[in-house]
Amino acid sequence: MKNAYLRLLAALTFFTRLPFWRLGHLRMEHFERVVPLWPVVGWLTGGATALVLWGASWVFPMELSIMLALAARVLITGGLHEDGLADFGDGFGGGSTRERTLAIMKDSHIGTYGVLTLIIYFLLLFHTDVAIGYSCPNILGLCVTIFCADTFAKWAASHVVNVLPYARTAEQAKNKLVYRRMTLGEAIVGMAFGWAPTLWIAWENMLWAWAALAALLAALAMMWLMGKRLHGYTGDCCGATMLVSELVYLLVFTAVTYA
Repeated sequence: MKNAYLRLLAALTFFTRLPFWRLGHLRMEHFERVVPLWPVVGWLTGGATALVLWGASWVFPMELSIMLALAARVLITGGLHEDGLADFGDGFGGGSTRERTLAIMKDSHIGTYGVLTLIIYFLLLFHTDVAIGYSCPNILGLCVTIFCADTFAKWAASHVVNVLPYARTAEQAKNKLVYRRMTLGEAIVGMAFGWAPTLWIAWENMLWAWAALAALLAALAMMWLMGKRLHGYTGDCCGATMLVSELVYLLVFTAVTYA
């Protein structure tokens, strides 16, 4: 039980900028097994984003409330996933070989492809959230959708460690950390937290089921791309997969809603 508690603290410490590290003594072994807990972290990040959106909507127009909610999530996570998406865009956009792609992704400087990737991502995310907000009877519908997309996408992206090997060695990793593959029990825990919000809503409206299926396929497509180019994954790939999967979830939900 204590080990599970410390692993949860490690997951919350690594994927947020909140001082959870003060609540326990964490070792490298705890960080190596945080992947199954990504969806649990999604309950915090997705919940906080939805809460800020709901609170801001009492004072500001919906578009501004969405911007504040997105800014709040970036502040909570420290832009960790967005940094991975930018590096992924630079690497896969500017590199043509495995070695060159890995070298570009490890470079701390952002390039043209990374900037363009982030601009396109945030434009799509913002306008998708706005479209969903206008299609819902009230702002709570958008809040629920954002929460479901965050938790499910983190679950989908977490399976990259089960599908692909790590593309670098631990010494070459940015944080000197290599995630371990999940055990069956860990995979079940991750699925429970990742699927629960979407399944709960899907009983009432199948739109969420179509969105979840599309998000899972998007994550698998990202893994195929990594396997083809890198023969493995990196930490940047994990962040990029999470954001792409989440965006596809929201895009498909919007498309089905307006169809």
